[in-house]
Amino acid sequence: MTKKLNELLADIDVLEIIGETDKNISSLESDSRKAEKDGIFVAVKGVTTDGHKYIPVVTSANVAAVVCEEMPSTLDKGVTYIRVADSAKALGELASAWFGHPSRHLTLVGVTGTNGKTTTATLLYEMAKLEGFKAGLLSTVCNYIGNRKVPSTHTTPDPISLNRLLAEMVDDGCEYAFMEVSSHSTAQKRVAGLNFAGAIFSNLTRDHLDYHGTVDNYMRAKKAFFDMLDKDAFALTNEDDKSGRFMVQNTKAKVYTYSLRTDADFRGKVIETRLDGTLLSLNGHEVEVMFTGRFNAYNLTAVYGASILCGFNPEEVLVNMSKLVPVAGRFQPFLSPTGIAAIVDYAHTPDALINVLDTIRDIVGSNGRVITVVGAGGNRDSGKRPIMAQEAACRSDILILTSDNPRFEEPDEIIAQMAAGLSKEELKRTEQITDRREAIKRAVELAEPGTVILVAGKGHEPYQEVKGVRHHFDDAEEVKAVLSMKV
Repeated sequence: MTKKLNELLADIDVLEIIGETDKNISSLESDSRKAEKDGIFVAVKGVTTDGHKYIPVVTSANVAAVVCEEMPSTLDKGVTYIRVADSAKALGELASAWFGHPSRHLTLVGVTGTNGKTTTATLLYEMAKLEGFKAGLLSTVCNYIGNRKVPSTHTTPDPISLNRLLAEMVDDGCEYAFMEVSSHSTAQKRVAGLNFAGAIFSNLTRDHLDYHGTVDNYMRAKKAFFDMLDKDAFALTNEDDKSGRFMVQNTKAKVYTYSLRTDADFRGKVIETRLDGTLLSLNGHEVEVMFTGRFNAYNLTAVYGASILCGFNPEEVLVNMSKLVPVAGRFQPFLSPTGIAAIVDYAHTPDALINVLDTIRDIVGSNGRVITVVGAGGNRDSGKRPIMAQEAACRSDILILTSDNPRFEEPDEIIAQMAAGLSKEELKRTEQITDRREAIKRAVELAEPGTVILVAGKGHEPYQEVKGVRHHFDDAEEVKAVLSMKV
């Protein structure tokens, strides 16, 4: 595939061009190691490295053009240099143009927020299929092009991979696409150049401060997604979240709200909740769903609202709500023959733990016991570790602190930082077991009929990452194996 350089630059805000633009381009790359002869290289200032320092490397590889924010001191003859104000934004726009602007041929809806992105995006994808449409999905758990499964490596892929996947969806006949939009992706302009038909905000609590630095920066990264929407799009925001209105205050999109607590365009209400489901009211219509907890009631209300805003038949949407099933690793229940229940959940922030444990507490009542197994990821926001432990301890009868994905940190040090958030009384009913498999076994050993065990933090992930190596480890597999041996 080749494209004319001047055609690729048609929608780019260019500050300066040195060289010829009437030339064929054979490839688009932002990784200097993949730069090819007659290709275009975009020099992006990243978190760990600056692509500008690799411009001499790619010009020696005979690339046809370079996009940059700063012109190099030495210009190679035959290379076209294009200076822009923001090369990360330009990369997204160029990627969209390279693949034929695929988002313009889809009804593309993005979901952002701290918690609930995966569930909401996945359920919208499933809803579209139930409505008889072919759809695509880009999520933390897995990507889908129609019914074809494509492994996922990032919540939101890089711009080139992202547009390639969207183009494959168009080629496959998809009419709708639903995707998670992470705060990293908006801060790094990975979604620049995309045409969103709608955006959904779930909630905002502390997360990713290792990258964003402050909650305010994190919040503004989320808001940037809504700022980029055009007037033909919809913006569906959580009226009950304190950041809900802030997200949409500058958007050009048509704003809609959803709520469990107050009047909104889409009003949800939990009527009855159980471990295996909930009786939910949506705009006054009762529906039985296979999900548990207020946090899931919010997700489902957002799905209901977005489905209608996408043009799906409201009556069919209500019927299909009862057919939706939970996403793997999101409040995934398991029950032993002896009456011990275990929940595997991806909760890896203080707020997510609160939501899941409060739901479990509501179900088991004052007489039930709750055992929580939880860790914290390495090389991520360390400030949330003691908070997570404290929130888990005050909602559990027994707390077991263990390893999550330690990455390049020592697991015992992470556990110690979590334990630092506990009082003397809380420490008395806390165990520290570094080996995650042994921690899960210990929780089941301590459980009695009527006990609910929460295994939190990893959810759908089938691995543990230690010193840069991923070892197979699946919480659901471990829980099922140990529960089957409990007599």
